[in-house]
Amino acid sequence: MIASHNVLRRPFLAAVIGASCVVPALAHADINPEFFGYARSGIGSTSGGGSQTCFKSAGAPAKYRLGNECETYAEIGLGAQLYQQQDTSFDFASRVAYVTAQDNDDESLKDDDNNISLREMYVSGNNVVGGLPGATLWAGKRFYQRHDIHMNDFYYWDVSGPGVGISDIDVGTGNLSFAWTRSEGNDDGDGLFPDSGQQISDDTLDARWSDIPVNPGGTLELGVDYGRSSLSEWQKDYYDDQDVDYDEGDKGWMGTIEHTQSGWFGGSNTFAVQYATDGIITRDGNAVGRGTGALRQEGSMWRALDHGQIWLVPDQLDMLYALVYEDKDMDDNTGRKWFSAGVRPVYYWSDIMSTAVELGYDRIEPQGGVSGYDSGDHHLTKLTLAQQWSAGRGAMIRPTIRLFATYAQWNGDAYTDARNANSLDTGAGPNNVDIDDNNGLTFGAQMEVWWGS
Repeated sequence: MIASHNVLRRPFLAAVIGASCVVPALAHADINPEFFGYARSGIGSTSGGGSQTCFKSAGAPAKYRLGNECETYAEIGLGAQLYQQQDTSFDFASRVAYVTAQDNDDESLKDDDNNISLREMYVSGNNVVGGLPGATLWAGKRFYQRHDIHMNDFYYWDVSGPGVGISDIDVGTGNLSFAWTRSEGNDDGDGLFPDSGQQISDDTLDARWSDIPVNPGGTLELGVDYGRSSLSEWQKDYYDDQDVDYDEGDKGWMGTIEHTQSGWFGGSNTFAVQYATDGIITRDGNAVGRGTGALRQEGSMWRALDHGQIWLVPDQLDMLYALVYEDKDMDDNTGRKWFSAGVRPVYYWSDIMSTAVELGYDRIEPQGGVSGYDSGDHHLTKLTLAQQWSAGRGAMIRPTIRLFATYAQWNGDAYTDARNANSLDTGAGPNNVDIDDNNGLTFGAQMEVWWGS
């Protein structure tokens, strides 16, 4: 009986094993992975010696990029559509970023100048909510509807991070989107937590009404972001013991009105106005519309900007341009005014070869209580000439290989005696100009590429 039982069981066991191998294969047979990303890398030197210095005005949220980037940076993304039935689908996306100091062929992650980070990991479901055709439900960590100026990499509206939301709800005139995202950080005041791992959670609620037609080729986008720190009971007790008022600076809101015009001299133009208050304002970096964990940061900020791409001569000469004015008026006198203007005309000799010139200007007018850089008004002008080889015509076409030379001039000493920021931002790259210099010249080569979604 035992022998006959084993004989009967073997075919059954073989069938089960075979099925277990076939089912996953069938389940994944229609999955086509998507590979997408962005990268830039190169080599540069500073006139007078040393590796490439990058010129950024101290206190400015951004710098003009062409021939002025000192790192290797890459974002590698993988994703796939995992399910589709009629109009319903589920998609997965992930993205890992890596930045190095661009020093050696093998740069260890143990080095403080190198870093790897997980930027995206989320699932989106299209047409999964009954009664809301065309809407997308999503959850996870992601880049969320980011708005930026490409020339200086300035993200003026960005609530990216872990979160959940629903987007593209058709309301007849445009689309509505709602999201809840989170960021964490340690308080930047005198009441730092004793353990760096004890961080403040900042919740941001984002509401947008986009794609509102207002004129031929023109659309409007309206948005409101509200951010507030979510303090635990022990954190409240901690601040109470230090007589820290966390009721005002821990929250804030930002409103955005943005108009985008297509068909603008063969390209497009974007104009935006923003107003923000208190804890949603970052100090020197991009004021992006999400909470910052700054419990004692009270004040207001308003910003107006215009940027775009136009064709001055069709298929022969195009130009990127940007204009920004930002005023941060902080109660503790640590704000500043920032004015920025830049142009990047590109002349196309052929479908492959082009010559680009970028001229950028930044001016900082600090309030009296700033620290970490020159407390007086200061400005920086940067000029780059680049010879480029690209995969087609157009300022936003990549991949590109470029040779460049960059000259910058600023007022005041570059750094303090301790090589801290004075007129130049010390975090923008190697500080290989002399402390008391007011100009610098760099040269080098760079590649830049993006692909996929």
